[in-house]
Amino acid sequence: MAEGGEREELLSPPPVSPAKRLCSWPSPRAHHPRGSPGVASGGVGGVGGSALIPGARPHLQPESLLDCAAKTVAEKWAYERVEERFERIPEPVQRRIVYWSFPRNERQICMYSSFQDRGGPGAGAAGSAAGASPAEEGPPPLPGAAAPAGSAPGAPAAGASPGPGAGAGAAGEGLPFRRGIRLLDSGSVENVLQVGFHLSGTVTEPATTSEPAMTYKVAISFDRCKITSVTCGCGNKDIFYCAHVVALSLYRIRKPDQVKLRLPISETLFQMNRDQLQKFIQYLITAHHTEVLPTAQKLADEILSSNSEINQVNGAPDPTAGASIDDENCWHLDEEQVKEQVKLFLSQGGYYGSGKQLNSMFAKVREMLRMRDSNGARMLTLITEQFMADPRLTLWRQQGTSMTDKCRQLWDELGALWVCIILNPHCKLEEKSSWLQQLQKWSDLDVCPLEDGNYGHELPNITNALPQSTNHSPEHVPTACARVDALRSHGYPKEALRLTVAIINTLRLQQQRQLEIYKHQKKELLHRGTTTITNLEGWVGHPLDPIGCLFLTLTEACRLNDDSYLEVSDMNESRPLYQHVPVAAGCPNSSESYLSLALEVALMGMGQQRVMPEGLYAQDKVCRNEEQLLSQLQELQLDNELVQTLQKQCILLLEGGPFSGLGEVIHRESVPMHTFAKYLFSALLPHDPDLSYKLALRAMRLPVLENSTSAGDTSHPHHMVSVVPSRYPRWFTLGHLESQQCELASTMLTAAKGDTVRLRTILEAIQKHIHSSSLIFKLAQDAFKIATPTDSSTDSTLLNVALELGLQVMRMTLSTLNWRRREMVRWLVTCATEVGVRALVSILQSWYTLFTPTEATSIVAATAVSHTTLLRLSLDYPQREELASCARTLALQCAMKDPQSCALSALTLCEKDHIAFEAAYQIAIDAATGGMTHSQLFTIARYMELRGYPLRAFKLASLAMSHLNLAYNQDTHPAINDVLWACALSHSLGKNELAALIPLVVKSVHCATVLSDILRRCTVTAPGLAGIPGRRSSGKLMSTDKAPLRQLLDATINAYINTTHSRLTHISPRHYGEFIEFLSKARETFLLPQDGHLQFAQFIDNLKQIYKGKKKLMLLVRERFG
Repeated sequence: MAEGGEREELLSPPPVSPAKRLCSWPSPRAHHPRGSPGVASGGVGGVGGSALIPGARPHLQPESLLDCAAKTVAEKWAYERVEERFERIPEPVQRRIVYWSFPRNERQICMYSSFQDRGGPGAGAAGSAAGASPAEEGPPPLPGAAAPAGSAPGAPAAGASPGPGAGAGAAGEGLPFRRGIRLLDSGSVENVLQVGFHLSGTVTEPATTSEPAMTYKVAISFDRCKITSVTCGCGNKDIFYCAHVVALSLYRIRKPDQVKLRLPISETLFQMNRDQLQKFIQYLITAHHTEVLPTAQKLADEILSSNSEINQVNGAPDPTAGASIDDENCWHLDEEQVKEQVKLFLSQGGYYGSGKQLNSMFAKVREMLRMRDSNGARMLTLITEQFMADPRLTLWRQQGTSMTDKCRQLWDELGALWVCIILNPHCKLEEKSSWLQQLQKWSDLDVCPLEDGNYGHELPNITNALPQSTNHSPEHVPTACARVDALRSHGYPKEALRLTVAIINTLRLQQQRQLEIYKHQKKELLHRGTTTITNLEGWVGHPLDPIGCLFLTLTEACRLNDDSYLEVSDMNESRPLYQHVPVAAGCPNSSESYLSLALEVALMGMGQQRVMPEGLYAQDKVCRNEEQLLSQLQELQLDNELVQTLQKQCILLLEGGPFSGLGEVIHRESVPMHTFAKYLFSALLPHDPDLSYKLALRAMRLPVLENSTSAGDTSHPHHMVSVVPSRYPRWFTLGHLESQQCELASTMLTAAKGDTVRLRTILEAIQKHIHSSSLIFKLAQDAFKIATPTDSSTDSTLLNVALELGLQVMRMTLSTLNWRRREMVRWLVTCATEVGVRALVSILQSWYTLFTPTEATSIVAATAVSHTTLLRLSLDYPQREELASCARTLALQCAMKDPQSCALSALTLCEKDHIAFEAAYQIAIDAATGGMTHSQLFTIARYMELRGYPLRAFKLASLAMSHLNLAYNQDTHPAINDVLWACALSHSLGKNELAALIPLVVKSVHCATVLSDILRRCTVTAPGLAGIPGRRSSGKLMSTDKAPLRQLLDATINAYINTTHSRLTHISPRHYGEFIEFLSKARETFLLPQDGHLQFAQFIDNLKQIYKGKKKLMLLVRERFG
């Protein structure tokens, strides 16, 4: 009977509320002998009659035998069973049973009125010892809070003083539990009355700036130290109790002596004679006639009818008389609200914080399981039903797509919770079978999602929760760890610790056997350099999270700062503090502590050599789980004992061969150890540098990108080992893994600053194992930053490593497209400059293995000989000359290889050396007749003019003109400015140069407006004004009637005529105005010769004749030109 309510079938529908069981009328002598005190007045625990002797000191008074017995009966037995068991129950006994039937633990009130679970999955497990009843176990009384009802009878409460949670962070102030405490402390709870198993009162919400004060009626029914139903006038629609219910409940717990207590109303009615009963009923109807009069009349009619159903039943219901024997004894949980909330959160698809809310609901389930509350399984069932009803499951199935990652994480937690339920250590076999049947029923549904990755074969292990056979072979590790989680989750911390220690001892034996196996095969495996031996099932990233479970179980036993349950704010996160707690006596290694075991098992799990699972989600989960475990490890303060554990386990991992992720030979598709090794390196470095570097360098490898698949050892006697067939893996998280590899290398580089030998070893490892140019470039940048701090001197050793890495990046990206290539080249020159002049000379001399010709001339050489670089290096004259000579040699080599792109840069770099400059110029001239474009030639020509070589500029401009073709409608072509510049250059040189260029212009340019612009410019000033030595200008303007401008004039007029006819072919009315302006410009050109007006008139007449159909246009032509 003690645990009957907890073990009811949880899948069955909830029974009728226990608050309304039928009560019969016992004989007068059975309950109330004559002369006994009346029950209408106050009584034990009430205002009218205290059980305490006046003047007694309550905190020194021992608990009476009556109270001891009443407490146990009130918690374990339904009141109906008490009535059936004993013919006569004295009134004081009834009072104490009723008094002690109200919940006594504020933690449970908090659990049902707030979402936050401060301690996480395992918090509070130590507060409920194995075998203890949930009502009696829990946290110690709050400092400054009232003594709970479990103290001495009628003990005065200190409820007026706030609990420690009153000063909690602002984030938790809006939670119902916190608000309820404030309402209680502010005196808002009044008119509190307990009638039997029913508590009522009023709670007043104080007025605010926007709302007036509101008073709400609150009613609470309870049974066996559990609240079974709540009603509040505020109309709360939520999963958990409102602040008003909290305030009234805490009032009853903290101030029991201030609560009026009466026995169930049926007992009071039994005291009355007929007149008293009639008066009672009539007064009751009068007080509430508008609400109860119809119901009262209906009941009266039924009672007066001899055949009515109401007369066929003995007794009458009493909402204050407690529960029936057959009623389920559980805390009130609004099932409809649970369904609605889960449905709402799922419909939001993990957005708007719904994922966090669902995780909070999962945490609440764990909290209930830890308190051994049957509502944990009940609530999880409701959640699961809504998950199965999620319409997205059908949609994903129809579309053949996988569920979102956020949703899959929620399903993972759902499955882990069900494993806890199934492995409940005090769960009956029948109940366990019913759960498995329900799980199988859900699993058989088409919409039920499958597990991702290689873990599908582990589903049958849920059935391992059933009684095992006598076979003594070691249990499947994740399943054994799930048993630990179940023990923790159901409030059995001591048993969980014992099982955890047993599992770790088993893993140690397994590790030793694996070392022995490897010793016999070491020579062969090292010779082959590869192996097919691996673990198909990894413990990190497993759906049951075995390593995380063991670690939390052990560290919880060592925590110092156990947060109060009142601190429900999740904003006040603090780093946990741990102490060494010796392993329980009787264990093989009783000198060890749970904290060192926690570190050891975490290292064993993360160091396990296992194959990368298939699928994006499973691979991502491996990474996330590893990061989670490492964040927990980083909370440990490493003392001497933990450092010894760390060293010992790291040595075992290095010697573990194919069974360890850090062994000498591992499977090609093994999960990389970079993130794990980064933690180990940082943790070990202050204590054992040699071991830390050895371990980190071993972990630098990424076999999936290095080793070729080869047939190897295909069998092995060890039962944990499987063989993976050769296949090309799909590593969806490869980018993340490579970035972690880079982080490990960067960490080592930082630590090895100044140590030439270690830096050289790290550099070799990077060059061997990292295959991404962008990551090597990042490492080079990191090394450069560390080597050149702003507040101290430069570290040359690390700077040379940065340069080496940069050179490797240049070689890797030379023949491939990389959008960061230009940035990389500039950075390398900067790095080489920091190293010194020899580094610059080296990259200039070996440019062809590092850079393209364009990069070498425009960036590398130009930067190397810049004024800024020379000042930065403080070079003497011979060093400057050497650097400049190397740059000129590079320039000529690049110009020969790619003259189109490098000729101009070569000329620039060779300016100060006449011979080199002449060579660069000749390269440009030779390439001009080949593949160089007119824009490239014009650019070089302009440069030559700028340097004072106008004749060479003219020659290059003439070559450029021969490459150009400007159509009649290309009046915005980018080469127009170059053409005008070339004509101006030739005009300034003299008549002969202009005469040589004009035929090229006439041949290449067919745009009338450009030709007219050139013609106008040539007639404005006299030619030959450039002042070329040996030449004299005549100072006369050139005539358009004579050569060479006559040829240009005729070409311009012809261009206007041809352009006019071309435009008129497809002209639209909206372009008529523009066309008239075009003809006006044409007339200016036509009028330049003496007979020009006649030519233009003839031209206009021809247009009128040819295009006479365009009447409107021709009318405009006549208006403008006659």
